[in-house]
Amino acid sequence: MPLGGNGNGPEPYIVKKRVERPKGLIGNAVGRTNWNTDFVVDQPYRSFKLFFTADSTDGQPGEYPIEAFLKFAGGGSMKVVDERMKPPTGTGAQFGPFSPPAGKGISQVNFKIGANNDPGGTGFSYRISVQGCN
Repeated sequence: MPLGGNGNGPEPYIVKKRVERPKGLIGNAVGRTNWNTDFVVDQPYRSFKLFFTADSTDGQPGEYPIEAFLKFAGGGSMKVVDERMKPPTGTGAQFGPFSPPAGKGISQVNFKIGANNDPGGTGFSYRISVQGCN
């Protein structure tokens, strides 16, 4: 079952974004970014599959730093993805399935695409989505 999304992608549950530089007075050190995207989990699932697709690159593309977390309803989180990818346009990866620890309910799945230490990925666009599996 597809989760969340903002309705701007090819399907309402696919989020399409572009890696941006940090915004703010101090810029790279503590500036705001668009790197985090949360998918709301509104019912219990046994596992989750996460999908990433690169939509643009250039002649010398930087890597996409990709992290993903399962956020627990009672607080805390578990990192499930920590990758650096350089996929050709239109390709990407499926991550998972990831199951929550016993007794932990998941309230959100978080993707973080981008990092201060890799400005080469700035400007690249991508699509992400999450599926809950029973």
